[in-house]
Amino acid sequence: MFRKLLIANRGEIAVRIGRACAEMGIRSVAVYTDPDRFALHVKRADEAYFLGDDPMAGYLDIRRLVDLARETGCDAIHPGYGFLSENPELARVCGEKGIAFIGPDADVMARMGDKTAARAAMRQAGVPVTPGSDSHLESLAEAQRVAARIGFPVMLKATSGGGGRGIRRCDDAEQLERAWRRVAAEANKAFGSADVFLEKCIVGTHHIEVQVMADRRGGVIHLFERDCSVQRRNQKLIEIAPSPHLTPEQRAYVGELAVSAAASIGYENAGTVEFLVKGNEIYFMEMNTRIQVEHTITEAITGMDIVREQIRIAAGMKLSFRQEDVRHHGHAIQFRINAEDPRNDFLPSFGRITRYYAPGGPGVRTDTAIYTGYQLPPYFDALCLKLIVWGMSWEETLNRGIRALNDMRLQGIKTTAPFYEEILRHPEFRSGRFDTGFVAGHPELLNYSVKRNPEEVALAIAAAIAAHAGL
Repeated sequence: MFRKLLIANRGEIAVRIGRACAEMGIRSVAVYTDPDRFALHVKRADEAYFLGDDPMAGYLDIRRLVDLARETGCDAIHPGYGFLSENPELARVCGEKGIAFIGPDADVMARMGDKTAARAAMRQAGVPVTPGSDSHLESLAEAQRVAARIGFPVMLKATSGGGGRGIRRCDDAEQLERAWRRVAAEANKAFGSADVFLEKCIVGTHHIEVQVMADRRGGVIHLFERDCSVQRRNQKLIEIAPSPHLTPEQRAYVGELAVSAAASIGYENAGTVEFLVKGNEIYFMEMNTRIQVEHTITEAITGMDIVREQIRIAAGMKLSFRQEDVRHHGHAIQFRINAEDPRNDFLPSFGRITRYYAPGGPGVRTDTAIYTGYQLPPYFDALCLKLIVWGMSWEETLNRGIRALNDMRLQGIKTTAPFYEEILRHPEFRSGRFDTGFVAGHPELLNYSVKRNPEEVALAIAAAIAAHAGL
């Protein structure tokens, strides 16, 4: 087992990885740039090293991170999610320098990172793929021909895209023409490649992803699925495990598809195979070659520590479980509590956390890196914390979610928490009647009332009195 591990990330996932290290007796090394000088992942690690004043550059400097790992005596690097987690160059440099990369092989990562190459690999493995272009598109004229063949609406996507970026829905040829340059430019800026492809837009689908784990000895298992259908502009908001939409037969089928997909490409470590499901139609969409933000709800229903398992696999150990050992119990929901104002087109709301109180009680978990007095920097994504609730029944889980969201106190910034409460109370959501168009189709969800606690009211009154008195 590794003695020391460098966490090439920040925020809540860095804290999460550090906790796994602590439980496994592995020393953790954090890295940080100037805005994260007082961040929780820095405070909690056994060691921490400064990467410079630029907010982003240090976290993206592959050579410096690997050299730092060597200089500090680390055996391994965990990339978390985002940043360099799906950059095959980091895996390659780690291999060159004798540092274990906690993730898949660089070549596999590169293959799955190119969406058109991934689609080709899945076709070869017998996994059904969404109708679309067979490779990246050379011109707008070619895109128009493919769209005419498969039929509108279509999704124009970056071949190296992810996280909901570099993607546009086009309902007709005119929209496709308008989106062509925009998507290519966005893709080039975000991912360093302007290559794009087309696939059929299947309306009213469910976004289903299957967690897979694979060791280097040929063992591949799945840990069931997560439903990520509640999203806005292709960005996930709420995730659910298991999906309330799948029958037991469909659950078994998508699990088998995911295992076949991972085995066919020689996958190793944790990954997620994503599908679009509509009725009995199931199509492969993409594979994420890293741990996912929403891995928490899979842990909640299976009892497996996915980060711990990642580290064990990277150390050359075989999987802790066989497929027949994995069971799921109850229901779990994760809420991405973002520093955004839903009633102002989800405008970011960065600033100082004046008060933070985490909810607790049975079946409640929070993964976060914020604390009272923490200054949420504007240079990174808007995620403040992940709130996870678990219950034996769907109704119990929904009610626990409302209670936990209501218990939480996060002041000083606006967040998505009250918006999620409104979703949990919506009769269609409670009855399981939702798909990827749920949020866009229910603008009334934004008509929630903001609760103000007595302390906030007192502070507002005091401020008004002071302003009136000229103090």
